[in-house]
Amino acid sequence: MRLSVSGMSCAGCASRVESVLRDLPGVESAAVNLALERAEVRWADGGDGDAGALADAVTAAGYPSRVVGGEAAQPVVLEVAGMSCAGCVSRVESALSAVDGVVSASVNLALERAEVAVARPGLAPALVDAVQQAGYRAQVAGSERGQASAEAGAAEPGAGRETLWLVFSALLTAPLLLQMAAMATGAGWRLPPLAELALAAPVQFLAGARFYRGAWQSLRHRAPGMDVLVALGTSAAFFYSLAVVVGLTGGHLYFEAAAVIVTLVLLGKWLEARARRGAGAALRELMALRPDTAVVERDGAEQRVAAADVRPDDVVIVRPGERIAVDGEILSGESEVDEALITGESMPVPRVPGDRVTGGAVNGSGLLRVRCTAAGDDSRLARIVALVEDAQMRKAPVQRLVDRVAAVFVPVVVGVAVLTFAGWWLSGAGLEASLVAAVAVLVIACPCALGLATPTALVAGTGAAARAGILIRDIQALERAAGVDTVVFDKTGTLTVGRPRVVASVAADGSRQDMLALAAALQQGSEHPLARALVRHVQDAGTALAPVDGFRNHAGAGVSGRVSGHEVAVGTAALMTRAGIDGQDVTALLARLDDVEGASGATAALVAVDGRLAGAVAFADEVRPESRPAVAALAARGLHTLLLTGDNARTAEAIATAVGVDDWQAQVSPEDKQARVVALSRDGRRVAMVGDGVNDAPALAAAELGIAMGEGTDVAMETAGITLMRPDPRLVAASLEVSKATLRTIRQNLFWAFVYNVIGIPVAAAGLLNPAFAGAAMAMSSVCVVSNSLRLRRWRAPGEG
Repeated sequence: MRLSVSGMSCAGCASRVESVLRDLPGVESAAVNLALERAEVRWADGGDGDAGALADAVTAAGYPSRVVGGEAAQPVVLEVAGMSCAGCVSRVESALSAVDGVVSASVNLALERAEVAVARPGLAPALVDAVQQAGYRAQVAGSERGQASAEAGAAEPGAGRETLWLVFSALLTAPLLLQMAAMATGAGWRLPPLAELALAAPVQFLAGARFYRGAWQSLRHRAPGMDVLVALGTSAAFFYSLAVVVGLTGGHLYFEAAAVIVTLVLLGKWLEARARRGAGAALRELMALRPDTAVVERDGAEQRVAAADVRPDDVVIVRPGERIAVDGEILSGESEVDEALITGESMPVPRVPGDRVTGGAVNGSGLLRVRCTAAGDDSRLARIVALVEDAQMRKAPVQRLVDRVAAVFVPVVVGVAVLTFAGWWLSGAGLEASLVAAVAVLVIACPCALGLATPTALVAGTGAAARAGILIRDIQALERAAGVDTVVFDKTGTLTVGRPRVVASVAADGSRQDMLALAAALQQGSEHPLARALVRHVQDAGTALAPVDGFRNHAGAGVSGRVSGHEVAVGTAALMTRAGIDGQDVTALLARLDDVEGASGATAALVAVDGRLAGAVAFADEVRPESRPAVAALAARGLHTLLLTGDNARTAEAIATAVGVDDWQAQVSPEDKQARVVALSRDGRRVAMVGDGVNDAPALAAAELGIAMGEGTDVAMETAGITLMRPDPRLVAASLEVSKATLRTIRQNLFWAFVYNVIGIPVAAAGLLNPAFAGAAMAMSSVCVVSNSLRLRRWRAPGEG
């Protein structure tokens, strides 16, 4: 159950609210977020309690509260236009959060999007209305996730108009700028006062009309933003100069300062918009991969239909050079598939019947018939886009502080400008000097850079990672990745290829072929790579497999069931012990297996039939060629590496030696993997777990950071904080590297954004800054922050195309 709690001012207030909630009957835990003014309460035993009693208790403690949601919140994504700074972000979030039924609201200035978690459906119109009431334009994003992001930036509404206004303003400002340069060099050349007025007025009131509109909207809603500072500063310079022209006062003219400020701010916003579109380019590239149409076989004929109309089990025809429209399995045809933009794989990958293909990949020279397994929002590409979008919408904890500062920034700056004017006036400096200093303060102070510092870096960093085949779930995963000091690897499918083959087998007594046939028949019910290898080995030999009844999976140990009237078990020595088989018999049989050529160091599976040891099978799995360089890259960064596997000690040692990990542990069950990860964490280690299977999910969840191989199971991918879209262990080190680079960029942006204002405002207040130069500095501050973030787009992972 979630509550909205107001009136909290410090960590002590949050602690007090948590204590009140925890003391209520039936409450298991309570967590309060001061920045979001939210409390989340969990009931004991998963039950439901009196939500009203929670809100009443918190309100009685002095903190007004209301219920905002019980069941899992549903997301509503809005496109928001008209935001210009961090103050705008704070106001939009406050307006959305005030709507009854909203659990949380997160606004991304760089993407111009708001993601709102709502406790009940049907709130979208109220959300749009709330944003519009706050003075901004809003609409619900497209029904398919990512559609708005794909279109945003490619052709933003009004982008051409903004360019025209910038050119118009620049042409009229150019003569005034030349005049400033001439005066600075002592040439003494100056335009007639009326000419200056004629040039500056259109810039001030036509090109600069957006600032007046924005200032009026923000003041009308009692939430002044950057537009107020620009409008106040330029208006003061313009109208003072106008008063000089008409003879109401004496002094210099500052028409050029007003015009230059407007032009430079427009230039800064134009450059900033281009840079922001560049930051989100990776997401738009992903969305552009989805074809609009597909050719399907229906009623014995080929038909071209909309890609959204393709359904599971439809047969899709993919011709050479076409982009594959859906996820599916190849029924016939052979080709090479280019998956570079999805997985980061630099070279096309050969695909044959039985292989899976991903929607968005480009077909090579062959004609393919593909059975659709997923399309639309269920496809792998759609899930990738949704994951990237979610990561880019999230906020770093430090950004919450920035938003709170931005909410009061503009009123404070106006106050400083008033004090600056009064101080210079009272010191006898005169109206002109006092006004110039106050205008410089208004113009130099811009919260845009603060608002863009975090989201642009996050968008650029996660976009670069996604292009390389690294999907980062959220900002928390990014932060955890940067602090990792220990990496734990699963073996099969992670450090090895995950396609084992049968290399040897022995029978305890009787027919070896009969033993293999019974074991393979039982393994039909398992998806384990060893099971599939045994089934394939026996079927390739031409043996038909009998059906299996009463199939049971013994996690981390093996499987059992009834085949052709026999009780069959296949698995580890521990499973044989449970079946009552003597350990000495197991040891003797494994010794016999070791004597078979090619079996030494391989993975062994034991077979029992009707409670008696029947045989053993040896499997070999090829080590990925990238595994050793991957472990070496982690070691070079000072990270400790560990291999945990359910395999026997001989196999574990052989793989560990081959790839160069620091330590290894064999015959580890899924529960033991989880316990080992927890133990490392308790010892002070920051653990990343890398795996790909269902059996890795507990350890992935228990680790500081879970990293899943994208070719693994959906359970592993859903549990992990980072997903690697191609099976390349080198991406583990790359994901840690890009996480550190992104966080480093966020910190750099915030540092310079804060330092810029800390230095700039006092310098302007001291009268040491010309308003025109202040305008240039203000405009370029945001451009510098976004440009710094864009450096992340040059980051490349090993093997990336």
